[in-house]
Amino acid sequence: MTVRALALAGLIPLLGLGACERGASRPEPGKPAAGGEAGYVAPPIVLAAQPSSNGVVLSGAAAPNAEVKLGAPSGEVISAKADGKGAWTAVVPASDSVRFYGLLMGVEARVVQSEGYLVLTPNSAAQLRAGAGAKVIAPASRRPRILAVDYDGGGGAVVSGVGTPSALVGLRVDRAARGESTVDVQGRFAIPLVQPLAMGVHEFEVAAEGGEDVAAVEISRSTPPTDGPYRATRLPYGWRIDWRTPSGGLQTTLLLDQGG
Repeated sequence: MTVRALALAGLIPLLGLGACERGASRPEPGKPAAGGEAGYVAPPIVLAAQPSSNGVVLSGAAAPNAEVKLGAPSGEVISAKADGKGAWTAVVPASDSVRFYGLLMGVEARVVQSEGYLVLTPNSAAQLRAGAGAKVIAPASRRPRILAVDYDGGGGAVVSGVGTPSALVGLRVDRAARGESTVDVQGRFAIPLVQPLAMGVHEFEVAAEGGEDVAAVEISRSTPPTDGPYRATRLPYGWRIDWRTPSGGLQTTLLLDQGG
């Protein structure tokens, strides 16, 4: 089965633009990299997701005056226009199901694609990234909080969440030290496990100067999606998403409920 890349290819003709670039998190969105490759433009990003009476209000950054598009596998397209400073806002209709979107923008006769995919659950939003930890869209937290666990069939895993910027966060899995990371300026951390993760139920614990957080989740073999690029399953502690990466690989993301 050919997996559609979240309708991104179909969005390019809609924009009426040419070459497509896959962005990376380097300079500020919409600005060239200082001293870097000529013509590089940072991809659009989502900075906040707020529930409203009309749905979920997404706000983000892009190149000034860029046309921003969110494209779903169903062919749904949500459009927004960045202002002169690159700020944009879009409203996604409310839903009880999980939704996937590709995020891109048209600027200077090009299409610049954001890294990974944007996923919206009924109570959270996150950027899924192939071979890396999900970036859950949530504010920084004095106490470190585990918000996502990503893993693949080879046992590679990443635990990610939010904490206090610049704080050092240590990770223990089943009471054994398995890694550490420093919280970035946006209040996010991602800790790759230093050893492969076996299947089964595991207890993850993160600790930093501001406190600690514990989450017990089940790691089980990824289930290939059969109708589109992802399969979403509700669990007692959050959402499990089995999804195809842009290269065709299979990855599982556990998005944990954020209550508490």
